[in-house]
Amino acid sequence: MKKSMKIFGMLLIFMTIAASCDNDNDPSDDNLFAGQYQGSVSYSDPESSTDISTDGGQVTVVKIGNSYTFNFSNEIPSLKDITMEKNQNTLISTDGAISIDESTLVIAFTQNDKVWGADCSR
Repeated sequence: MKKSMKIFGMLLIFMTIAASCDNDNDPSDDNLFAGQYQGSVSYSDPESSTDISTDGGQVTVVKIGNSYTFNFSNEIPSLKDITMEKNQNTLISTDGAISIDESTLVIAFTQNDKVWGADCSR
């Protein structure tokens, strides 16, 4: 009986540990990265002579499918429909780079001569 209880106990401990371990978080299949990040944000649009930069900004990340929308504070236009592939928490393209994980968000992105920047955390 004691041997059966030991085996049952070991099995229970193993199952608890296995259930609590999670694979690396992936932005394309996890909503963990959605939410608010706070820190420095910036935006520049030479066409309209707009230049915004603040250390007290915020970026709200919204995920729909594999596409992300980055909504900035301080009247900075949103970056929309940014697609990140599976197992890719850093997007590097000809438009710039976006790196996101559960605690930090870094953006250096250019689109149609407009430049977005962020160095934020939660």
